[in-house]
Amino acid sequence: MEVTQSIQQYASYPIPHHLMASLLKEYSQPNDKIHYLIRDGILQSIRKGLYIAGPRITSLKPDPFLLANHILGPSYVSLESALSYHGLIPEKVYEVSSVTTKAKRQFSTPLGIYSYTRLPLPYYSYGIHSVEIDNQQRFLIASPEKALFDKIITTAGVEFRSKTSVLAYLENDLRIDIDTLKNMDIANMESWIPTSFKKGSSLSIFIETIRRQ
Repeated sequence: MEVTQSIQQYASYPIPHHLMASLLKEYSQPNDKIHYLIRDGILQSIRKGLYIAGPRITSLKPDPFLLANHILGPSYVSLESALSYHGLIPEKVYEVSSVTTKAKRQFSTPLGIYSYTRLPLPYYSYGIHSVEIDNQQRFLIASPEKALFDKIITTAGVEFRSKTSVLAYLENDLRIDIDTLKNMDIANMESWIPTSFKKGSSLSIFIETIRRQ
């Protein structure tokens, strides 16, 4: 099969370097071929070692959240991106925000900005949902509860001393409708606090505020 046709088959997927090398296994210098494919618009570079099908052969693009998982791993979509996805904040988010166990990074790509904030294990591993795009693709995203915890933990200056301070943060800073939090899994949230490594007192006050709504 022609290389262009092979790349078209992956139009809705991120294409890692090892897959491109497999598609170009008959070429003696596959990296040179990749360079030419990018130059000709058949392939598009997202970051070193990660590509998508180029604009010359397709207008299809991978799901932004799926791409976020591939740009830097391990990672899951969280913070404002997850809060918007779950319908907790009203604003549309243009930068895709994720959490990772690696160092904080930001990637400016042809498809937008992808940012990554570090959170340590074991806290990192809780509250992650796998969402199916189709029968061959899934992306990882924080649950509504985990996205809120991640936001509180990673936002400098956010410290809760009372129910009033929690409500002010939710309503004024995040513009969250408090009624949308009534069905949150409080038991799960409480189980994460011992591993949260900081802001445990603030998280406890946050949970108690939600419980009483």
